[in-house]
Amino acid sequence: MQSKSTLVPMAIIGVLFFIFGFVTWLNGSLIPFLKVICDLNEFQALFVTFAFYIAYTVMALPMAYLLEKTGYKNGMALGLAVMVVGSLLFIPAAMNASFILFLTALFTLGTGLTILQTASNPYIVCIGDIKSAAMRISIMGLINKSAGVIVPLLFSAFILSGIGSMEDLSSEAKEALASKLITPYIIMAVVLSGLIALVKFSSLPELEFPKETQEEEKNIFEFPRVVLGAIALFFYVGIEVIAGDTIGLYGQHLSVENYTALTSFTMIFMVLGYLVGVLFIPKYLSQEKALLLSSVFGVMFLLGVASSSTQGSTISEILWGWSGVRTLPDTITFVALLGFANALVWPTIWPLALEGLGRHTAKGSALLIMAIAGGAILPLLFGKIAQVSGDMQSTYLIGIVCYTFILFYALKGHKISSWGSEWLFIKH
Repeated sequence: MQSKSTLVPMAIIGVLFFIFGFVTWLNGSLIPFLKVICDLNEFQALFVTFAFYIAYTVMALPMAYLLEKTGYKNGMALGLAVMVVGSLLFIPAAMNASFILFLTALFTLGTGLTILQTASNPYIVCIGDIKSAAMRISIMGLINKSAGVIVPLLFSAFILSGIGSMEDLSSEAKEALASKLITPYIIMAVVLSGLIALVKFSSLPELEFPKETQEEEKNIFEFPRVVLGAIALFFYVGIEVIAGDTIGLYGQHLSVENYTALTSFTMIFMVLGYLVGVLFIPKYLSQEKALLLSSVFGVMFLLGVASSSTQGSTISEILWGWSGVRTLPDTITFVALLGFANALVWPTIWPLALEGLGRHTAKGSALLIMAIAGGAILPLLFGKIAQVSGDMQSTYLIGIVCYTFILFYALKGHKISSWGSEWLFIKH
């Protein structure tokens, strides 16, 4: 139960998290769409995720310094303004079917989100008891991933309605299809502009941390739990984006109908995972155990992706029979199930990494945000391996490396207090 003093800030941040989800998970539909429009291969198409997520690494520290100057509330409004610019850049990109302009627009959107993420995540961690922070982040995750469920369906309904096969389109047909992106992004720019006013004139309190004296200054890299947490988040965001943004490409590869909407299936499982976090953390499940179980489930589902049928639909009939999607290959269903394994990783790593940082929390937050670069680099690596090997199904196994490090952080990494020679044995 949240206190009245936390409800208003959480409601405002919740709106922002919905926007995070809407903009972020639109990429899963854009990748196969731009692959056709711009005549790309799988590796080139995944530059969509690279351009979007690399902004978090390139811009995280500059945006952290900006927040120190503007304050968190004004910084959020500025982040939304940058996203308005990014949305409007989609207009010339769509008019010219230019992949470079699309990437520029995506990088600009990522820059705006960098400011918002750097400001909003510490709010959720610090607004109440650290032991229940994962529960609060899970609530934000529910809002975020609900947008992720909705946006691929909206994309298919409004952009692809009335269009048959997207294969072998003429140049004129591709240009006409690209132009259908213009109106949705104008609407997005208008909505984001309205949110600037919401944040600017809201009662959202300023998030402040005590200033350091010269004697108290400490490099954030001297905190192992933060550095290792950032590495764990790097691997997590990488496998999360692979699960959410490549499922459409994989479905296209397997000739699955409505493959641009497949990201919604991954998001549905993520929503279920967040519900577990809301209901069970911390009363029945500690943050450490939730992270441990997430990594174990992740490995299990990856093995399912690699070993299950690309034609059969036994599991799909059980899970999706109610929706009429009985022909979804089992291997696609296992990719979607990765969403369940991934759901509680972000909510649990943040409080475990930031606990006890005090005045260093702001710097720790910036470092964790930089780790979102995993969403830029690992999907690109996935695309290259899939292209070279010609075996997209087995390529998903690279995610085992990601879950192995997350497992290490759950068991040991978050307990390490120093970088001494004995750090692997953990100082208590």
